[in-house]
Amino acid sequence: MVTANDALKESQAIMATGNVSVKVGGMGSTMHPEGVAFRVWAPNAEQVSIAGDFNGWHPEEHPMEREEHGYWYLNIEQAKPGDEYKFQIKNGGFLALKNDPYARAVTNSAGNSIIHDPSFDWGDDHFVPPYLNELVIYETHIGTFNRKRKSGPGRFHEAVERFKHLRRLGVNAIEIMPITEFPGDWSWGYNPAHIFAVEQSYGGPNGFKELVKAAHQEGLAVIVDVVYNHFGPSDLDLWQFDGWSENGKGGIYFYNDWKSKTPWGDTRPDYGRGEVRQYIRDNAMMWLEEYHADGLRYDMTAYIRRVNGIDESDIPEGWGLLQWINQEIREKYPEKILIAEDLQGNDYLTRPVSDGGAGFSTQWDAHFVHPVRNVVQELDDAKRSMWELSHSLQYRYGLDAFHRVVYSESHDEVANGKARVPHEINPDDPTNFHAQKRSVLAAALALTAPGIPMLMQGQEFLEDGWFDDAEALDWERSHEFKGITRLYGDLISLRLNKEGFSKGLTGQHIKVHHVNDADKVVAWHRWYDGGAGDDVVVIANFANRTWDHYEIGTPAKGEWKLLFNSDWQGYSEEFTDHPVSSIAARGVSRDGYCATAEVAMGPYSILIYGRTEK
Repeated sequence: MVTANDALKESQAIMATGNVSVKVGGMGSTMHPEGVAFRVWAPNAEQVSIAGDFNGWHPEEHPMEREEHGYWYLNIEQAKPGDEYKFQIKNGGFLALKNDPYARAVTNSAGNSIIHDPSFDWGDDHFVPPYLNELVIYETHIGTFNRKRKSGPGRFHEAVERFKHLRRLGVNAIEIMPITEFPGDWSWGYNPAHIFAVEQSYGGPNGFKELVKAAHQEGLAVIVDVVYNHFGPSDLDLWQFDGWSENGKGGIYFYNDWKSKTPWGDTRPDYGRGEVRQYIRDNAMMWLEEYHADGLRYDMTAYIRRVNGIDESDIPEGWGLLQWINQEIREKYPEKILIAEDLQGNDYLTRPVSDGGAGFSTQWDAHFVHPVRNVVQELDDAKRSMWELSHSLQYRYGLDAFHRVVYSESHDEVANGKARVPHEINPDDPTNFHAQKRSVLAAALALTAPGIPMLMQGQEFLEDGWFDDAEALDWERSHEFKGITRLYGDLISLRLNKEGFSKGLTGQHIKVHHVNDADKVVAWHRWYDGGAGDDVVVIANFANRTWDHYEIGTPAKGEWKLLFNSDWQGYSEEFTDHPVSSIAARGVSRDGYCATAEVAMGPYSILIYGRTEK
């Protein structure tokens, strides 16, 4: 099989100044001084023409020239940015107008392609994202994040207005749910109709560039959610693109056999075809190069590497595609963040390609979110398993603690029959004592466990119910529950060692040294190198009772400074404000450590102590 790389090498050339006989551009439409160059892949077509604003939509005026390996090319001098166009493809009795698979903009998912001017003033944007151990992610859906119009979804410029809030909160990366063009104006984004085009209802390609530039100015990395496990399934011009297909399936861009089947339709891309592999690779690179994105989050990679996601129906060429793209990104842009949503506990996702892995930086961790939600959502204190919690805190992929993203809420975990954690705790009153207390515990676990913590938009002000792509985030709650927002901010500050007392929370190491399943108390030690300003001990009470004299082992004697107490009434009037203070650990062995401290705890609370003495 001829690879897409080989085909493109033969079909592309650099334009010589003033000589339009030399072919220019890559795939799609390319602006240059002598017009716009168009190239499309349609190997089974008998004839391909271009219809658009520049020729009164008369395709016969601009037939394309056949190149090798199924590519077609034409330069149109009078074409210009903003013109709409489509390819007319003829194959026997098949005659159809098709959108440009590489179009950077379309009028809408069922509309026309638009010639896009890629120029943009990035200024001095040379942003470098944080290291993985200093990353705190905030998952965002543009359509609901800061929607101000009743008639349509939120837009990129409206989202930018909330970046000050995110910086005050302390997060340093936003992970944006898919923004490629989808059918209609309302969607989660996981039904991509045109993977190169940015959703017009959000503000189109320039709107997204403005968002990325503004995010970088606020110190926020931008991670883009991409969907390569399926396309569509509706408003999908790629379907039977050039008139050829087998078994009534999707044609050149898709598998045409049993491997086509996904939970979202028979629309799995053909990962074994060089041109399709190139198409997906080019899309991944587009976000990083043209939009200055700082990383990618690949949606459900289990359905790229397997037909059914969870069984042994492997797709070797899908795994190879992930390796190829990720390895190239690692070599060209080693600072970029690559996240897999796989959720099958496969540590090969985050192993280097040289070791047979897929080369991701990190992956969403089902071994954390499900046990943590189980523990905090359980109504009966006696049924909470501290051993299950201990396992989830210490789980890791390979030897690197930051190969996992840890969270208690994500778009998947707050919809599809599930809701926000406060709502799951008490659907009738998701702001009561229990809902506030235990949802905070869940978030605190994510922010003190080894791994990359992630929040779901609105989590910091107790957004309840379930995620709906047409329901705007209720920003009034950020004022109503400003104490809870402060609590999240304090936890994030500690997670990032902003005050210099909690470096251990940025480190690889954890030891859950105290598990009291009878009384529902668990404690763990976090450290980077160890020592003053580094060692951190976290103590969590998962029962509705207080303690005044509870003994916990510590890795050193001497003073341990109280850094955080989730029971403080300044966070919420619902909290008990049980008296808690810094502690002095004495030289008596306990819990496998050389010292013992006596602590007080409020109900359903978490305490964080930092070592202040050598």
